[in-house]
Amino acid sequence: MSRIGKRVLTIPENVNVNVENNMVTVKGPKGELNLELVKNIEVKVEDNTVKVNALKDDKFTHAMHGTTNANIRNMIIGVSEGYSKGLEIIGVGYRFNPSGNKLTISAGYSHPVVLDVPAGLTVKSISNTEIEVAGTDKEKVGEFAAKIRDVRKPEPYKGKGIKYKGEQIRRKEGKKASK
Repeated sequence: MSRIGKRVLTIPENVNVNVENNMVTVKGPKGELNLELVKNIEVKVEDNTVKVNALKDDKFTHAMHGTTNANIRNMIIGVSEGYSKGLEIIGVGYRFNPSGNKLTISAGYSHPVVLDVPAGLTVKSISNTEIEVAGTDKEKVGEFAAKIRDVRKPEPYKGKGIKYKGEQIRRKEGKKASK
């Protein structure tokens, strides 16, 4: 059995967890998230705890046991505290410009790259070169941050590009001048 799947989750005071028709709904002060359960996985809500049980002992159910537990934990944290991911852009003339539900990125191309911010996420500008993607769904926050980073990945010689806050870019040595 999965060790993560056996973990008992505690529900904070301001969060409500319901299980109906193979669907787990988590409501909190920051919003509401849903998760559809796969077959042979059972979720029980007792007092202020959540337990995930595997009803069958096969490879797929075993894999989904821990995954379901981790997803429910991420939902509980998301609706109570929220998730955020910081990005920074390095390069001359490179900048972020969030406005409304659009994010304009100037990353050295002949044109600015415009991305639509998905529903449920917010993009906050800290400075011209730093932004923060925030939301309740951990998967959506990470996916959109990765999409932003894909516009111009950091290159290993000068380090120019878009990187996550705190990310270490592995640097390479350039060409040596011949004698």
